[in-house]
Amino acid sequence: MGVTKHFVDIGPLRRFPQYRRLWVGYAIRLLGAQLTATAVTYQVFVISHHSNLDVGYISLAQLIPAILAPMAGGAIADSMDRRRLLVLTAIGMAVCTVGLALNSVGGHPKLWPLFLLAAAIQAFNGVDGPTRTAVQMTLVDRDSFVAANVLRQMLGQISQVAGPALAGVLIALFAAQNFAWVYWLDVVSTLAALQAVARLDPLPPQGGGRRFSLASIGEGFAFLKGRQVIQACFFADLSATVLGLPVSLFPYMALTHYHGDARTFGILSACPGIGAFLGSVLSGWTSRITYQGRAVLISVAVWGIALTLFGVVPYFVVGCICVAIAGWADCISAIFRNTIIQVEAPDKLRGRLSSISTAVVQGGPRLGNMEGAMVASISTPAIAIVSGGLGCVAVIAAIARFMPKFSKYSLEESMKEDKNL
Repeated sequence: MGVTKHFVDIGPLRRFPQYRRLWVGYAIRLLGAQLTATAVTYQVFVISHHSNLDVGYISLAQLIPAILAPMAGGAIADSMDRRRLLVLTAIGMAVCTVGLALNSVGGHPKLWPLFLLAAAIQAFNGVDGPTRTAVQMTLVDRDSFVAANVLRQMLGQISQVAGPALAGVLIALFAAQNFAWVYWLDVVSTLAALQAVARLDPLPPQGGGRRFSLASIGEGFAFLKGRQVIQACFFADLSATVLGLPVSLFPYMALTHYHGDARTFGILSACPGIGAFLGSVLSGWTSRITYQGRAVLISVAVWGIALTLFGVVPYFVVGCICVAIAGWADCISAIFRNTIIQVEAPDKLRGRLSSISTAVVQGGPRLGNMEGAMVASISTPAIAIVSGGLGCVAVIAAIARFMPKFSKYSLEESMKEDKNL
């Protein structure tokens, strides 16, 4: 007991077979998604003759679908069989990834399909994300929410470790201009997720759902009014991703700052996932934290400080350690943020609240990539990274000052109040 209490709780995987089936299927799917995300970033950098700004434009192309698709997707998830919706999004993502592979065949890819298909994949993912989150929370009991969120979070961390590193190796092995193998592997991973979803029981929302409309989308935002705790979760995540997420500058840091190659880029891209993976595996202590809001603030502050240091250190190994620490802090923050949102959201609104969370999680990094690329283009990449990290810390300080309910938030007290209602 003394050792196991420090590690991730895998109880939901043992107790809930359908949750386990979905979890395993998406473990494979998210690995493939990271392969594609890493390959697209590097491929654009190579085709555009090492333009940081063009890499940033990929994120700009994904920004609108990253924000709008989850909004519609969450409302759709609250109106129909969620299993059927997950099947449709998986098929859509597979078709788009096939397009990326075909564009890369022959070693002479065009730039415009990368922008178009990356945006389309983001749109399908924007619907898939909140739907999958809502589904996972209905497959476990309420007492397992924290453990289930940790396991869900760990999926992303595993993929962020293995995906970029494997993509770097594949790109290096199959020549700098031939990315088709990477994309075909993602197609296979999407089909694995598709069969896992298809084997689930029907998953209609509780109470029959709410008919999809603009008004139903608005209900999710109306629920946020006056709920300072959930609002603070979103603001904290936006501060971390918009100001302090310099992924668009990773190709420059790997190839120019550290004088490396595709493998260097793959390793650097994997470092946030390595830190986050360790944070997930060694997350047993998170269940013993009393004030979860305060934990979010501290974690995001650590993220900002670590990335500030990353912008100034001249050594590759030290830079990787800084980025890994940032990944660990982001994982801890996400565990608490996701749990707070899921506990505070009623099931009839869970898809729509998850959609807003997904829009923040997916839209923030795209804005952050564009922001980092633009600042770097008018100054230097180092200034872009350092200013973003410090700005993130400043926003967290403002949240602590002006949203005091958040730092005092206790999950245990909130769940007690719900049982007494």
